[in-house]
Amino acid sequence: MKYRYIPKPWIFSSITDGITVKVAPTFMPERSNSARNEYVWTYNVVIENKSEKRVKLMRRHWEITDGKGYTEEVVAPGVVGEQPVLEPGQVFAYASHTVLKTPSGFMKGDYDMVDDKGSSLRVNVPAFSLDEPHSRPILN
Repeated sequence: MKYRYIPKPWIFSSITDGITVKVAPTFMPERSNSARNEYVWTYNVVIENKSEKRVKLMRRHWEITDGKGYTEEVVAPGVVGEQPVLEPGQVFAYASHTVLKTPSGFMKGDYDMVDDKGSSLRVNVPAFSLDEPHSRPILN
């Protein structure tokens, strides 16, 4: 399933050493099926390099937790098949998706980056809520 990036109001944001990460999740009712316990969200991410260093995103790490507390970890190179390089002032945006077995949950994670001098940097991705709009909210 491939999703395109769609600009949205940014709901969740974090800054680590001059790297800003903004996330906006959207519930996808047309792709979800409550009878099969499949709830689908897309999430748009913008990574902005506000530092003075060139950085390359090497790896992503996600913790995806559903409304029952089940957590799945995802560790993989780059994001959406890319390992983007961001010069100072540059922005990289992408969209992806996740599927939960419950109508609510949350995601959090980090990106491992390396600067042009070979120094490693772990960039925080803010925790963001995944809530099907017609369900009773559950505190995660």
